[in-house]
Amino acid sequence: MKVTIEVNGSEVSDEVEDRTLLVHFIRDNAGLTATNVGCDTTSCGACTVLLDGESVKSCTILAAQADGHAVTTLEGLSGEGELHPVQRAFRDQHGLQCGFCTPGMIMASVSLLAHNPKPTREEVRHGLEGNLCRCTGYHNIVNAVVDASGQEVGR
Repeated sequence: MKVTIEVNGSEVSDEVEDRTLLVHFIRDNAGLTATNVGCDTTSCGACTVLLDGESVKSCTILAAQADGHAVTTLEGLSGEGELHPVQRAFRDQHGLQCGFCTPGMIMASVSLLAHNPKPTREEVRHGLEGNLCRCTGYHNIVNAVVDASGQEVGR
C-alpha cells in the first residue's frame, strides 16, 4: 500500500507492506536513523516520535495509521546546526549517558513540556516513565527536563 507522511516538514511517500511499523518507515523509507528500535514491544520508548505533536512509540503504530499525518523526529526538532532547548538541556545536564534512549527521551520530554511547561521533578519522572534508560541516568535526565523548562535545577 502507498502511504504519505509528512516527516519533519517534508512529504515522504512510498509503497510499504501493510504491517510496516512507523519506526521502520522513518528509518528505512525516510532515511532518518535517530529514532531507535529498542524493544519492539512499546516497553522502552527508544522509538518515541511526535505524531501530530503528541508523543507516540513508533514501534506500535503502523505506517498506514500515520498516513496523512505529520511526524517529527529528533532530526526535525531544530534548524541546521542548532539545538532545540531540550537537546541543549540534555547536553548541559549530562542527560545523555550512552545515548541509545536519548532521542526517545528528548521527544517524550518535548511532548511533556508542551502539555506541562513547568513540571515538578515528580511530574517529569511520571511523564517519562514509559521511556527506559539502560544506563539508569534518570537523575540527570530529570535535571535536563527541569532545566529545559527554565526552572532552577536542584541537586
